Amino acid sequence: MHKKINLFKEFNINSVSYTIEASGIYKQSLYEKLQEQINPPLFPTQKSRLIAYKIIECLNCEGYFEYDDKILEEFTKDEIERIRARFAYLEPIGVGAIDYKESFLFQLNDVQTSDEIYECAKKIICEFENIQNLTKLKFYDQALKIIKKFRNPPAMEYMQDEIPIVPDIFIQRNENGINVSVNDAFYPQIVLDIEGQNEAEDYICLKVREARELVDALEMRKSTLYKIGLMIVEYQYDYFFGGDMKPMKLKDIADELGRNPSTISRAIANKYLACSRGTIALKNFFAAALDEEISNAAIKDFLLELIGSENPQKPLSDLKILDSIQEKFKITIVRRTVTKYRKALNIASSSERKKIYQIQG
Repeated sequence: MHKKINLFKEFNINSVSYTIEASGIYKQSLYEKLQEQINPPLFPTQKSRLIAYKIIECLNCEGYFEYDDKILEEFTKDEIERIRARFAYLEPIGVGAIDYKESFLFQLNDVQTSDEIYECAKKIICEFENIQNLTKLKFYDQALKIIKKFRNPPAMEYMQDEIPIVPDIFIQRNENGINVSVNDAFYPQIVLDIEGQNEAEDYICLKVREARELVDALEMRKSTLYKIGLMIVEYQYDYFFGGDMKPMKLKDIADELGRNPSTISRAIANKYLACSRGTIALKNFFAAALDEEISNAAIKDFLLELIGSENPQKPLSDLKILDSIQEKFKITIVRRTVTKYRKALNIASSSERKKIYQIQG
């Protein structure tokens, strides 16, 4: 497929590039965003995942949970509430709450702040209807500033018409193996229309040079996407024949292509692959990590080490653990991430651990 660009119709490199690529951009729905997060370790059993999916079915368009007896009839309310509590660690934060107060509490856990401001914000949220009586709290202004940034309703960014998924790469099986192709409808071959123009003139020469730079950039992006498709097939060959998906790292792809991992990350953002097993976001083929050089396992091991050597009289809070992790690994994360890892490792909160230590003597 060819697409002609006329140089003399208010040509602009950025706007043309955006126009060509925008037609292929897809925004995930709220339900897709949540469903892709229903995995171990947060939802380790088949039953926990099933309940989580049922809870997602009970969310309204604003992201709040509305109990539905028919959808949830297989499970007890205790089972449902135990699983729903884990939605506090999903994105977008606040979704799955029963009302704005609980949603704000979910979002508060994602904020990195002092324990004093955290407790003040928590009090304000829980007594929001009487907020006029709380203005004299010591950290009132700082806490209120944090609360004002929270989303309400929690699914605000998803409250719009959905755009259908358009695959950027096609993976097709044939008698010779697997064929990889880029969607020409959204990545057409660009042909410059300069017929009858005098390229010796300065203005025309400038426009031709700008246009050729744009064409080269678009071809480079298309070529990069095609190469990523080839490498996904190489790494995930068994998957396209019914096998399991294997975790990949952006760094591995970047090294083989001679690019920066951030370049590859941008190249796969909002991009999709269509194959016999359905249409899949390219990012789903890559393992999530806090940093390309730091694995989740290393963070968890360090967390276990901290807990193992803590003072039983003063167990480490998640905020203290957060500070230690950031200092050791030189990374920036939020307390919610620490809490998520702690729960995944079946480690109780600091207050609960203190009680356990006291019982154990």
